[in-house]
Amino acid sequence: MRPFLVTHEIFRRPAFGRHHPLATGRQAAVQDLIEVLGWRDPALTRVPELPGRAVLERFHEPEYLSALEQADAAGRATAEMRERYNLGTMECPVFPGLWDRARATVGGSMLAAELVLGGGMAFHPTGGTHHGMPGRASGFCYLNDPAFAVLRLLDGGLARVLHVDLDAHHGDGVEAAFADDPRVYMASLHEDGRWPGTGRPGDTLGGRALNVPVPRGIHDSEYALVLERLVYPFVRRAEPEAIVVLLGADGLAGDPLSGMQLSNDVLWRACRTLAAMAPRAVVLGGGGYNPWTTARLWAGMWGLLAGHDISSELPPSAQTVLAGLDCDLVDDEDRDPAWLTTLADAPNVGPIRPEVGALIAGHPMMRAPSIA
Repeated sequence: MRPFLVTHEIFRRPAFGRHHPLATGRQAAVQDLIEVLGWRDPALTRVPELPGRAVLERFHEPEYLSALEQADAAGRATAEMRERYNLGTMECPVFPGLWDRARATVGGSMLAAELVLGGGMAFHPTGGTHHGMPGRASGFCYLNDPAFAVLRLLDGGLARVLHVDLDAHHGDGVEAAFADDPRVYMASLHEDGRWPGTGRPGDTLGGRALNVPVPRGIHDSEYALVLERLVYPFVRRAEPEAIVVLLGADGLAGDPLSGMQLSNDVLWRACRTLAAMAPRAVVLGGGGYNPWTTARLWAGMWGLLAGHDISSELPPSAQTVLAGLDCDLVDDEDRDPAWLTTLADAPNVGPIRPEVGALIAGHPMMRAPSIA
């Protein structure tokens, strides 16, 4: 079955103000790259509706939603909103169109889940706001769209849904959301010592959660070994009827908010392998604060899922899209010229460090013959 692309024009609009790590135009660049490369097939593209309050209250507290809506309408947050809901802070600023953008993110992930209920795959690159809490914005996330994707799959009658988070930051909001739901399994690979500090190896939720905090500087060879020894066996044991993959881009080399050193090649391989391990798959975006590496990861992911060739040098129109990006957090001398000319990174391979071997050997997963 051919995959669906879920997107919305609202994600082309500027967001997060001027100096926020997400004020980089990365989502517009993903759409633009897909367009200029000729990869946007109208027959496979779907546009989500913006969910109303009744839908959002399935997960989020009414008082928080009211505050979010009111802050957007007023163009500012009150002192109480900042203190109680983390709105209007440097972390989670108020900007024009916030309410609709957040709702479109949720609507897109719900639609992606609905599209695959009969089987197949859907890609929603703007999804992945996995830090959102029921009553509070957190970690640049206002609403928790991965939770809504999982809920939609469960509502469709599925009894075993797996959420796999490849973001450099642990998906604390999703794990907390389904900590008591025996139908939901969760796996997360994230950088050790990185905010929010959750997701320790011993956090297993009775066998339904796999948390793997990987060391700083992890490269493709080490990452692939962790996947083979820990993640893929966990997925096979879970036997999911559907899988939701959060393909965060902040583990890529060159990202200013993590110390991981991955190429997009290893993440593309991981995502495709995971998606093939269940009859239904939803792929979401997530973090990514280098706009060049992020846009290349997600545009290339769509290209691979849709059966396109991504190996050659980009045409001038695509290079122009990437050349138009900017980021205060990435210095000029640290910008790889290849970020403007190709989609595919060269693989970053190397020896397996002792700390990675120890992480695998000592992980509780290695002592778990079965899961619930």
